[in-house]
Amino acid sequence: MQTKRTVFPNKVLPYLLIAPQLLITVVFFLWPAATAFWQSFLRQDAFGFKTNFVWFQNYRRLFADPLYMDAFGHTLVFAVSVTVLSTTLALTLAAAAMRVLRTSRIYSTLLIWPYAVAPAIAGILWWFMFNPSIGIVAYMLRSLGISWNHLINPDNAMVLIVIAATWKQISYNFLFFLAALQSVPRSLQEAGAIDGAGPVKRFWTIVFPLISPTTFYLVVINIVYAMFDTFGIVHATTQGGPARATEILVYKVYFDGFIGLNLGSSAAQSVILMIIVVALTAVQFRFVERRVQY
Repeated sequence: MQTKRTVFPNKVLPYLLIAPQLLITVVFFLWPAATAFWQSFLRQDAFGFKTNFVWFQNYRRLFADPLYMDAFGHTLVFAVSVTVLSTTLALTLAAAAMRVLRTSRIYSTLLIWPYAVAPAIAGILWWFMFNPSIGIVAYMLRSLGISWNHLINPDNAMVLIVIAATWKQISYNFLFFLAALQSVPRSLQEAGAIDGAGPVKRFWTIVFPLISPTTFYLVVINIVYAMFDTFGIVHATTQGGPARATEILVYKVYFDGFIGLNLGSSAAQSVILMIIVVALTAVQFRFVERRVQY
């Protein structure tokens, strides 16, 4: 089928239309990325008076630093937990919204609200609820005999940031899953029911393959979100503690660069983080996308 091609009478107009987006990309992505790449080969004193070109010395020191290797492990646990929980819960809620037809609009609106909350606000909200002194969730856990103190317990702290980051991302995933489920032809499910397939079997054999492109897209987006966009949550809840137990890679970039004033190491970490996310996305498109049915 041929698509209608838009022809602009003025040849300059298309370039003017995309110029704002190109300007934003250059100013807020390409220029900072190029500066971080160049800075990763430099070593600067804390006052910025002297700068030396040290080649790959910043990178070699990073991979010899046990704290950086620990941050890798924390990031892996955090990203996998957030991605699995946020996509699974969002799919469950979207499926439930499809079944509750009369109240689905109110139900959907209530679930979308968390997406409008800033990450730092979400982190403070959950920090108050899980605060061992005044938090209502911590009080309920103590009533059940469960000891909770994310200020001194590393496992509790990791659970707290995973819950906060998952809650923040569920609404985004929910929107996409709800739209995908609404696009599944009802006749296919009815045909499956006539053939004797139960609700669970119909979902996994008919519905889930049809929404697999959306699921694949959300997995990629959620991994990127967990690795890049959760700084505000970690900073507002645990600040990487206790004893750096929740210091993920993006927070270590901030800590070493702005607190430790080690700009070369911080820039090298930024470059490595960017390479990791690009490599993960490429691997997912290369191997996981084969199982997706468009």
